[in-house]
Amino acid sequence: MNHSPIEIFNNVWILCGIASWGVAQLCKLMSGFIQTRDVDFAYLVSTGGMPSAHSASMSGLATGIGITHGFASPLFAIAFALAVVTMFDASTIRLAAGKQAQILNEIVRTIRTEHRMPAKPLKELLGHTRFEVFMGMIIGIMTAVNIMARLR
Repeated sequence: MNHSPIEIFNNVWILCGIASWGVAQLCKLMSGFIQTRDVDFAYLVSTGGMPSAHSASMSGLATGIGITHGFASPLFAIAFALAVVTMFDASTIRLAAGKQAQILNEIVRTIRTEHRMPAKPLKELLGHTRFEVFMGMIIGIMTAVNIMARLR
């Protein structure tokens, strides 16, 4: 068999994951615009916030695999497990890391004020609430279902 890296552009399951991620990031961009009346393209590559693009991409990938290979297939089981681990990580470990960053930034602000030291703050928006993860999952499922329906 002769496989080409170009085949990746014909991979519908990768398309489901990437498109789901893109829809979630566009939702963040629109939400930011509604809140600030300013277009901030940083939302397109940001972590954290509403909805979870990680959850969207993984649930989109799993849904696409489930639709084409069956929801009882081993491929879907692997994709489902990966999606669950990703969503759990986003709502627990990464959320906790963001809270720790907030505390560390407060400590650094206090030290910097008292000792006049320059410091770059840590990124605080790393994880997601369970609702943000759930909404990302819904976006991923809906995006994948839409893509797969158009391809049939």
